[in-house]
Parts: sequence; structure tokens; C-alpha cells
Amino acid sequence: MSLKLQIIICSTRPGRVGPSVAHWFQEFATKHSKFDSRLIDLADFNLPLYNEPHHPRLQQYEHDATKLWSASVSEADAYVFVTPEYNYCPPPAFGNSLNYLYKEWNYKPCGFVSYGGVSGGIRAVQLEKQLVTTLKMMPMVEGVAIPMVATLLDDSKNFHSNALIDNSAQVMLDEMSKWAKALQPMRTTT
Repeated sequence: MSLKLQIIICSTRPGRVGPSVAHWFQEFATKHSKFDSRLIDLADFNLPLYNEPHHPRLQQYEHDATKLWSASVSEADAYVFVTPEYNYCPPPAFGNSLNYLYKEWNYKPCGFVSYGGVSGGIRAVQLEKQLVTTLKMMPMVEGVAIPMVATLLDDSKNFHSNALIDNSAQVMLDEMSKWAKALQPMRTTT
């Protein structure tokens, strides 16, 4: 059975770069071949600010959007969050999407493909790693940082990688594969 990887676009704002970067990463992950990857766009779920009346660990969801989000997240063995940096922080949609669920995230590895200006989004990723650990996810030390992302977009806003970025993606996916396999017994016993 192939491990299932969800590549989650974390920005929902109009004009975002996330889909272009995520499409590149999905193609890269497909060639890597250790995961069956699926692209997920938070904008498609249109999650309002967290509005469920019950704690997510109970999984007593009342809203259809939450039920759809839960079903989607439950399918994966691992996640890659494609994330920008907004004012040195994660995009609001990222934290909101995490807060909706609990058990669905547990015992799964996650990686980050971040993008932005000179920092490549790494300041946001440092905060995001803290958030995911409270949901019992294992964030990878390895990651993909894309500094000056605008310089890697063509006139049609398609992202074009380079050797350094590709190498980072390879190493992160190799590690995520190991962790996803190692954590599998914990996911099947909960």
C-alpha cells in the first residue's frame, strides 16, 4: 500500500503564489515515487473562523465544511504545507485549518515548503512547527525554503525550481517517507 501525501496550499488570498509552488512540488513528489500525492487547497474548503461548538478531539462536528475537512485530512499518512510568510507569521488560514481537527492529524509527519522574500518563509515555518506538535504531528527538520519566490516565476506565474530547491525537496521527502512508515503502527492503533 502506497503512503498518501497531502500537499496543502495554506494561503487563501487572491493573487497568491501558493498554487504555482504547490503544483511544482506535487510534480516533484510524484517523480520521487515514495508517496501517492494529492493537492489540497484550503481555499476550496472555505472554512470560516473556527466555529464548532465541541472540542475537536470529540469529533462531533456540526458543520458540513468541517466534516469535509475531517474526511480529507483523515485520508493522509503525511502532509506538506505549502506556506507563505505574512508579517513573520503563518497565514491565518493555516492555524484556523489546524484548529478544526485533532485526531485526524495525530501521528503523521509533516514537512514545509515555504516561500517569500529574502527569508523564504522560514520564520513562519518555525511557528508552524510549534503548532503542529500540539496535534501530535512530527515536523521534519528538513524543509524547502524558497527565497525571493517572485524571481522564480515566469510571465504566466508558473514556478520554476533550481538545483538547491530540488535537493531540499528530495531530502525532505526521503525523511518523510521514513517517518510515515515508522509512525504507521501508531496510526492504526488509535
